[in-house]
Amino acid sequence: MPTPHAALREPTDAQIDEIVRQGPSGAFAVAGIATLLVVAMFFAFYLFAYLPRGAVQ
Repeated sequence: MPTPHAALREPTDAQIDEIVRQGPSGAFAVAGIATLLVVAMFFAFYLFAYLPRGAVQ
């Protein structure tokens, strides 16, 4: 019969190896979304603020 605090047990080496083998997919997703947001903001600024001003003399 499992103990009431079974979820608080230390993970085994096999469990840790499985987690590490899956890789940092969440970190890559966050980094990708952040990069896309920065590129989108750059193009939005360029198209809506910089280009409409035209040539400044």
